Parts: sequence; structure tokens; C-alpha cells
Amino acid sequence: MHTGIDAPGTPLVEIMVTEELDARSEPRVRALLEDALTLHPEQLIVDLSDCPFIDATAIGMLLDIHRQVWTSGGRLTLRAPSPRVRRTLQIAHVNHVLRMVPEVDGQDMMTKTQ
Repeated sequence: MHTGIDAPGTPLVEIMVTEELDARSEPRVRALLEDALTLHPEQLIVDLSDCPFIDATAIGMLLDIHRQVWTSGGRLTLRAPSPRVRRTLQIAHVNHVLRMVPEVDGQDMMTKTQ
């Protein structure tokens, strides 16, 4: 995703991850998320509903992106992580740092979680 646009205060940017988040995919996903950060989103949502696995490298990357979004006044949200991914985040003790929300059927997730 490269938009070439610098639009401060973009309300919402969503990115869907459809593969394993691991050391092999981390550079590509990080580049995508860093492109999204150039929009200065108020909400950066990473949809993990189709992500089957996450490793320590990817967790570190998500923590780094979280820090960058938080520093610029925004919020990172992980949407609908599978039970396996959610458990991995809990074992890594980052479930209290990284905000996770379930998938909301037929409703605007932003309205439901605010």
C-alpha cells in the first residue's frame, strides 16, 4: 500500500493480514504498516481474522507500530485474532498493551468499541 498522500488526521486505516505473521512476512507487513502511518491515522486497525499464526518477530513489530501510532496520538487495534493468535499474544504478555477486539457481525466496529 503506497498512497503517496500525507493526510494528517486520517480517521481510520484498516489493514487485513491473510497470512502467517512471522519472520519471513514481517518486513513486508512492516512496510505496509509504516506506509499506513504516513497517513497519521487516529485508528489503525489490523484485521487478524485470516491470520493463522504469529511469532515473536511479528509481536515485536506490532509493539513497535503500536508505539509509533500512540506517539502520534492514534490507536492501534487488532481485530478478530484467532484463538491461537490471541493465546500467543497472551503467552507473550502483550495482551494488555495491544488492544484486541472481536469481529463485530454486521456492525461498525468503531461504534461498538468506543
